[in-house]
Amino acid sequence: MITVIGTGTGTPLSADSLRSLSEATLVVGGRRHLKEAAAKAGLPERISRVVLGPLAPALDVIARHHADEGAGGVVVLASGDPGLFGIVRALAGRFGPGALDVRPAAPSVAVAFARVGLPWDDAVVVSAHGRDLRTAVNVCRAHPKVAVLTGPGAGPAELGAALADTGLRRTLVVASALGDPDGERVEHVSPADAAVRAWPEPLSVVLCLDDAREHALVPRTVAGRGPGPARWALGEEEFAHRDSMITKFEVRALALARLGPRTGDLVWDVGAGSGSVAVECARFGAAAVAVEKSSDGVGRVRANALAHGVDVQTVHGSAPAALDELPDPDAVFVGGGGRELPAIVTACARRARRTVVVSVAALDRVGAVREALSSAGFATGGVLLHSSRLAPLPGEVTRLAGTNPVFLLWGDRPSADSRPPQGATQ
Repeated sequence: MITVIGTGTGTPLSADSLRSLSEATLVVGGRRHLKEAAAKAGLPERISRVVLGPLAPALDVIARHHADEGAGGVVVLASGDPGLFGIVRALAGRFGPGALDVRPAAPSVAVAFARVGLPWDDAVVVSAHGRDLRTAVNVCRAHPKVAVLTGPGAGPAELGAALADTGLRRTLVVASALGDPDGERVEHVSPADAAVRAWPEPLSVVLCLDDAREHALVPRTVAGRGPGPARWALGEEEFAHRDSMITKFEVRALALARLGPRTGDLVWDVGAGSGSVAVECARFGAAAVAVEKSSDGVGRVRANALAHGVDVQTVHGSAPAALDELPDPDAVFVGGGGRELPAIVTACARRARRTVVVSVAALDRVGAVREALSSAGFATGGVLLHSSRLAPLPGEVTRLAGTNPVFLLWGDRPSADSRPPQGATQ
């Protein structure tokens, strides 16, 4: 049996856990956890110790020890609840769940929220420990209550730097050495302040909060991020827009299907107009940036995001130049036309990790857009959408009212290459 003991967040070790430690012949854990176990359980010198670094070599040592029936017990020490983004996944995958005796402590996320007096059943929990920080950043951009499990190169300074210039309301709660009676610290800082601080180790978790929406009073039934929108491709009347300059709901429905917005993604809406595509992507849980050249358009995007209860970062400027300082997107929607359209699509295709979708009204632009997408290595496709809506006529009869035809073109990066080319901004 492999005993997995959670520790390090202030939960005292039980008598059973202390006994397991004293009877073990192999103890595996981080340097801090091994030191704590030695102090509390008085580990004899005969007990072999493995300091966790790279996981694979440690698992190999555990496997050899576990396979030897006469070798004695194995104890693995882990932070908090080792089943929450912890070592239980690797151990269960290698040895099977039946080989594990898991004894969790309080998760660091639970302790951090307890310290600030907030419930966390509506929080999104994301790990940046040994993972790409951009997913955590995008979740923080899109959601009002997020817990980020930190790691080397993915702490409050890096998170703050990524969030500081978004214009989104966020406060970072930095929880250091949770459970340590001498070293624990919980600090509230702005992203900009976090970016310029040197933070001590060990860091447990960073909470990213929108102070205005951090405490939802509505009782919840399902923990985590709420369910996706009950419907999408909302009618044009549900957005503020100018002179019907808005992506029609039929076009938006297919565009959303091609974009595939999801939690952890970043989506650009370029030539946003009303921002209807950005707002709908945000409703699916993606981080969204709306790029719009007119100041009144930027105001409408912000109003529409507020009306639908989502966060959308707005950028006032003309593409492609306005795209230069933005982080790389997973998917891009380009609306509108004009002579700059091929250059805009080229710039978006160079940066997009997965998909670019373009709405085109002018037949003359179709060839140039497809060439821009295919030149960037995308597999291209497209349709001409021409719908007729039911509309009333006098005498309680109905007619078909045609909408203007629109080309929807798209390019998908091959799945084996989901990252932008070398040299693109990361």
